[in-house]
Amino acid sequence: MTVPFAATAATYGAGIENSQWYLSQSVFECTLVHEVPGYGRAVFKHRAGEDLSFYLESELALMRPGDGQMVVEAPAWRPGVTPRPVGSVKVADATRQVQLNARQSMLLIQGLLDGMSPTVTRESWYDRRRQVRVKVSNVNFSQQFPAYRSCTAGLLPVNYDQIKRSRVPFAAGSTSLSANDRRLLNNIVTYVLADSTVERVFVDGHTDSSGSRINNRALSEERANVVADYLIEQGISQDLIIVRAHADQYPASNRAADNRRTTIRLQREGERPDLQQAQGYAPASPNS
Repeated sequence: MTVPFAATAATYGAGIENSQWYLSQSVFECTLVHEVPGYGRAVFKHRAGEDLSFYLESELALMRPGDGQMVVEAPAWRPGVTPRPVGSVKVADATRQVQLNARQSMLLIQGLLDGMSPTVTRESWYDRRRQVRVKVSNVNFSQQFPAYRSCTAGLLPVNYDQIKRSRVPFAAGSTSLSANDRRLLNNIVTYVLADSTVERVFVDGHTDSSGSRINNRALSEERANVVADYLIEQGISQDLIIVRAHADQYPASNRAADNRRTTIRLQREGERPDLQQAQGYAPASPNS
C-alpha cells in the first residue's frame, strides 16, 4: 500500500491482500523475493560459498543516500507491540539502496517469523522535509521459509567465482598434494559435477627458475598431471581436462615460492577463451 501524501512520510509496503514471497532455489543459490508495491523488491539471498544477505532494490531511488534507520515493528493490525531496533543502515545511490550483512539479515528473518515487519526509514531523495518508509511484510513469509532453509542446507560448498581460478602451491622439487590441496580440489570437483555449463578445465603446471629448463619442464608436467589425475579420480571427465606444462616460462611474481604451482581454470559455455597460454592465479599477469 502506498501513501504518497502522508504528512511526514511516504510509506511503501504490501498489505494483507497482496503480500507474497517467491522462492527461487538451486544448489547454486537460494533467494526469497518479496514485491514492495510502489518501491521495488526485498530480497533474502544465500549464494553457495557465501553468507546470507538481504537487500532492498528499486529502479527509482526514492531514499536519499546516507544513514537510514531500520526497525522491526508490528504491522498495523497488531497495535501496542514495541518495535525492535536493528540499527543504522547505509542507503546507497544505487539500484540496491540497502544491503545488510548476515547478522542483520538474520534479525530480519527472526522478526518476520515473529509476525513483525522490518522497516527502513530515510529522508526522501526529492523532498528533505519528508521521510520514506519501506516496509517488508511478514504475511506468507513463514509459508515459504521452511523450503528456503531446506534449499540453503543443500547449497554447494563454493560458487563459480570462488573457484574459477584456483592455485595449488608446491614445495621446492615437490609434486605432493597436501590435505588443504585435496579439500580445494574436492570443492572444484563438486562444483564441476553440478554445473553442466563448465566445458573446459585447464590445468597448468609451473616451476620456479632454480633448475634446468629440461628438469623444470618435466617437473611442471608432473605437477599438472598430479592435479589432473586427482580431479579425474574424483569424477571429472577426462574429456573436460586440458593439461599443459610451462616450466618457469610464466612466473607469477619475483618470489620463487609463488611460481611453484599448478593453476586450475574453469571455462563455461559461452565464455570467451583466453589466449592459449598458462592462465594463473594472479590476475595482474595474464601469463602467470
